[in-house]
Amino acid sequence: LARMVAHGLTRGMVEWVTGHTLRHHLGMDAHLRGQDGVWRKAVPPLAEHRSVTLLGLGALGTACADALVALGFQMRGYSRQPKHIPGVDTFSAGALNAALKGAEIVILLLPQTPQTENILNAQTLSLLAPGAVVINPGRGPLIDDEALLDALESGALGHATLDVFRREPLPAEDIFWTHPKVTVTPHIASATRPETSAQVIAENIRRGENGAPFLHLVNRKSGY
Repeated sequence: LARMVAHGLTRGMVEWVTGHTLRHHLGMDAHLRGQDGVWRKAVPPLAEHRSVTLLGLGALGTACADALVALGFQMRGYSRQPKHIPGVDTFSAGALNAALKGAEIVILLLPQTPQTENILNAQTLSLLAPGAVVINPGRGPLIDDEALLDALESGALGHATLDVFRREPLPAEDIFWTHPKVTVTPHIASATRPETSAQVIAENIRRGENGAPFLHLVNRKSGY
């Protein structure tokens, strides 16, 4: 059993994550909604003064971290195993609270396992900076939905941009569709694109025929 790790999938995720991170960093929603004749001159900080934490430093997470470092963000990253990524303060198992403390933007790209389910809950959400933004293109069950809604209602969180959900397609009556502090995208942060995924599949077929090690095998013990 192999994971799909392809150029198109990775680049698509990088573009989606970078786009929404910049959207929230620059406060673009206020301008998109504020076409009402009021001259609003609030200036966002530079990226170098914005704290971003990325949970999950696999192939997708590392690629996104690299892109955000290139834009100048203060980057922290969390993964189960220790990682070294230039420009990123990295944290591993046991240091989740330190990775989240004071973060203004949190991006979730962890796999879904029993250990990561509800990793963002009332306790961990309380560690974030007041008015922080949560961006989830990873897996829906990484977030405790009730805790997320409570944090949005109280003002502890400023916004949540969600691409993945516990139920998909997201039912039309779900509160996320109409919540003023939630942006829903329909699981499009990254897609398996035939032109690049076919190359990975063909390479693994070639390796199988030649007795070579397969690429991107799933570790059944860890679950991904």
